[in-house]
Amino acid sequence: MTAEADPLRHGPHGGGARPGPPAVECTDLVVRYGSLVAVDELTLEAWPGEVVALLGPNGAGKTSTIECLEGYRRPAGGRVRVLGLDPVADHRAVVGRLGVMLQRGGIYPMLNPRQVLELFANYYEDPEDPGGLLDLLSLERAAGTPWRHLSGGEQQRLSLALALVGRPDVVFLDEPTAGVDPEGRQDIRTVVGGLAARGACVLLTTHELAEAELMADRVLIVHRGRLVAGGTVAELAAGLPGDPVVRFGAAAGLDTASLGRALAHPVVEEEPGRYRVDGPADPLLTAALAGWLAGHDAPLLDLRTTRSLEETYLELVGESRAQGGGTDRPPTGAGRGARRGARGRR
Repeated sequence: MTAEADPLRHGPHGGGARPGPPAVECTDLVVRYGSLVAVDELTLEAWPGEVVALLGPNGAGKTSTIECLEGYRRPAGGRVRVLGLDPVADHRAVVGRLGVMLQRGGIYPMLNPRQVLELFANYYEDPEDPGGLLDLLSLERAAGTPWRHLSGGEQQRLSLALALVGRPDVVFLDEPTAGVDPEGRQDIRTVVGGLAARGACVLLTTHELAEAELMADRVLIVHRGRLVAGGTVAELAAGLPGDPVVRFGAAAGLDTASLGRALAHPVVEEEPGRYRVDGPADPLLTAALAGWLAGHDAPLLDLRTTRSLEETYLELVGESRAQGGGTDRPPTGAGRGARRGARGRR
């Protein structure tokens, strides 16, 4: 599989266009564990060619939602469709068009990457070439190493390769970059973007908000089983009250009092080398900042005049917590982890 022939390597996200019906949709989804409501009338959609990040605190209902979409959990209420089909009632028709990346487990520990990819390729009529997937995810050197001896990052990349082997139309990724080095993260971001460019719908869950900001076309934030907010990072930030502030990186220990006088606004060093200007994010302020730094021989490392996804997420989740409500954490053993081994053998 060459770089020129491989659609997973190239192309921007396809999140702008929304031809036809959603690839994934939940309408008033309800999931219960006994008397505990884990997902509370959740409604969401994701389209072909789109990368959507499903974010939320531990116990927010993300895993329960994904399990319903994968067809491994029957909802207590509401409607779930994947590619227009019911993932439980039409499980056989749906499962062959899904790619699922688990965060851990699901692989025979004595098999090496080449063996496990060749095994999984036999489950599909028109699979990706196992050798091409090894190359795509930089696993050639580890192709003969048993799973249990792979590094954490190599295990993550192999799990992603297994999610791709069936040429899926919908891909669910659970913490795809956890434990992966910077080079591996870049590989994964490239592959995810290529999936969307090919027309696949990618729904990922992660606690690494910087990665979600880089990969996702849209972000959906779930808390206590309900959708708190959804949209692009810019849309979410724009919907929050107050003006955005300027944050920048420079050498640690700048004279913030002197800089504040030059900008006519207070400057705070939030952590070594990371600064916040409590003033409007306008061109005059940023120009004055650049001029002061140049005059003090202090290179500007980076500059942000909009809220980051992390800032937006914390503010939205904080507002949701302040409104009260119960927890949606399922009982021990009731979630995905209790069945990972069985699912890995399917």
